[in-house]
Amino acid sequence: MAASSNFRLLAGHPLWIRLLSLYGGLALFGFSGGLVIESRLGNFPWDVLHEGVSLQLNAVGVPVSIGAVAIAVSFLLLLVWIPLRQMPGLGTVSNAVLVGIFMDLTMAVVPDLEAMWLRILALVLGIGLNGAATVLYIIPNFGPGPRDGLMTGLVQLTGRPVWIVRLGIEIVVLAVGWLLGGTFGLGTVAYAVGIGYVTQLFLGLAEKRLGRPDALTGSAD
Repeated sequence: MAASSNFRLLAGHPLWIRLLSLYGGLALFGFSGGLVIESRLGNFPWDVLHEGVSLQLNAVGVPVSIGAVAIAVSFLLLLVWIPLRQMPGLGTVSNAVLVGIFMDLTMAVVPDLEAMWLRILALVLGIGLNGAATVLYIIPNFGPGPRDGLMTGLVQLTGRPVWIVRLGIEIVVLAVGWLLGGTFGLGTVAYAVGIGYVTQLFLGLAEKRLGRPDALTGSAD
């Protein structure tokens, strides 16, 4: 199955189902990020940056949550989309707002995890749910998230392979976030190594459940 077809797995389904998939996926994405942060074993790459910025702002008397930083970074990235000639969609704007909100909500309700087995469980569950969330929010085809759009825009601009551009972005993000005090650790490495496999697993399950999309349907919104 071609990668582009994955974005049309819900082609032909009612709009309410596509919206449910989109917003359920975004809520789950924020929840998964919050769980991993609560594990304190290493954040997702972008969340290393978000946490680092939050820590530095709080240190100078500006109380800003990690989720609020994630939202602000998302909208800053959308400004970068303009020279990169990327077009946002409903999913893009929804991603920019909701992921950070659900991340903060998760961190507010999940108690401090002291036992190591609970922290490891939160990390593993967070990575697994993140893969499922990614599939849920991409298959309705409402537009990429702000960070994905940055990647695709730079791929088009530079002509470099996707994996090189994504790796370069995440190395820079990780380095800056770590220097600012964000949590880089085993969880970050586990995510980098495993998220592709986890996402592919859930894409395969979605294809089996939904069937291959009709080639004549599923144009982007």
